[in-house]
Amino acid sequence: MDKVRILDTTLRDGEQSPGFSMNIQEKLRMAKQLERLGVDIIEAGFPIASKGDFEAVKLIAESIKDSRISALARANNNDIDRAWEAIKNARYPFIHTFISTSDIHLTHQLRKSREEVFEMAISAVKRAKSYTEDIEFSAMDATRSDRDYLCQIVEAAIDAGATTVNIPDTVGYTIPSEYGDLISYIRQKVSNIDKAVISVHCHNDLGLSTANSIAAVLNGSRQVECTINGIGERAGNTSLEEVVMILYTRKDYTHLETNIKTEEIFKTSKLLTRITGVGVQPNKAIVGSNAFAHESGIHTDGLLKDKITYEIMTPESVGVKKSSIVLGKHSGRHALRDELKNRGYELTDENLNKIFDRFKELADKKKNLYEEDLETIVAEIILRAPDKYKLVNMSVISGSFAIPTATIQMEIENKQIKDVGMGDGPVDAAFKTIAKITGTKSKLLKYSVDSITGGTDAQGEVTVRLEEEGKEIVGRGAHNDIIMASVLAYINALNRLEYLKKNPVKVTYTE
Repeated sequence: MDKVRILDTTLRDGEQSPGFSMNIQEKLRMAKQLERLGVDIIEAGFPIASKGDFEAVKLIAESIKDSRISALARANNNDIDRAWEAIKNARYPFIHTFISTSDIHLTHQLRKSREEVFEMAISAVKRAKSYTEDIEFSAMDATRSDRDYLCQIVEAAIDAGATTVNIPDTVGYTIPSEYGDLISYIRQKVSNIDKAVISVHCHNDLGLSTANSIAAVLNGSRQVECTINGIGERAGNTSLEEVVMILYTRKDYTHLETNIKTEEIFKTSKLLTRITGVGVQPNKAIVGSNAFAHESGIHTDGLLKDKITYEIMTPESVGVKKSSIVLGKHSGRHALRDELKNRGYELTDENLNKIFDRFKELADKKKNLYEEDLETIVAEIILRAPDKYKLVNMSVISGSFAIPTATIQMEIENKQIKDVGMGDGPVDAAFKTIAKITGTKSKLLKYSVDSITGGTDAQGEVTVRLEEEGKEIVGRGAHNDIIMASVLAYINALNRLEYLKKNPVKVTYTE
């Protein structure tokens, strides 16, 4: 199969979009992950833009060994000299120089003639070539340029030493059929095109960046410039994960592949969101939280029978552990039964039907259902038992100058016990005191708080997950005092754990 090179510009075009700025160490950390991902060329930055950008590119160039390191430069000597200074210690240095070729940019931005721009482009490529062999020339706003002028400048750039020529859709203007035809036209009209790789760099202003990039590679482009999560100027760039997984999944049609280690995709996406603090939308292809999630009863039924029914790629192929079946109002009995079985609950048809009816009732009321909701329903229906532990009184002292202290009075099997304890905070102090009174050694796995109502007097709902002797259980408590809600949730979980110890739930399904 033919190889398509991946140039990742997350650290250059992606980073210069609002909200995605990174410091030097963050850029280095991201670059190392891009190297692990198998990116062919890492565009590390625009060295002349600032001292910080120069230092970041220089550090990345000196640290990365497997990927080529590209530095961006406008078509002038100062930019190119600065770019070389930043990447000269790279194992594989790569200079990327650019200038606009559309009459719109020449007239309104550069205010130069076609002849002047032509000379600037050739001079820039020659200057860059004096430093290193690997040179890319970009004709900015190529998709709005005169085709014949574009071909002339591309041909001259290759003669001057460019080994890659980029035909960018700088403003996201083109559509796939038109862009594919442009790449085909260049291959036909540029006499020396066989001496260079055709690259494409698409923006997503019309939501077509990935489609345009694929159209280009199907017409002969062999390098795609893209970013992780599709970040970039305005509406963003071509999404690396989308292009790579299209070629991976449809290699039967494209007969193309990349060097990307697809199992590193999800990890790379997550690292970027942690560094920038900007997540991806849930329905984002490949890396969104819903990309391998299923709720519809028809879909989940098919998926449980054979994953190929509704998944065209495996979650493991991009580094996601497994598909998830999201339980909600669209879920069917099959999905619910499978989820309960995975949690160790083997139920009779009668109990399953009761749980399903309660589940549907709750799903119609709540926007999202969580695992705690499911376990609460199970507890309501099959884990009903008299409470061993009951709260009688509680008093908590806390503040900026006070050591958090809890005084708890409980009733255990008709005997009242009172004790006091301290902790790192009021909730911690209360939990430790309860554990001391009950003599339990459960481990707190999860603690979460939700507001049931609005306003300053809102009622809060606390959920805790406890584990003891290999058994896990969820407890809930609600109160307008959040510490009281926490204590009620903790005691509720202890009572359920106590019941489970004596009454393990194991009743076989009947089909």
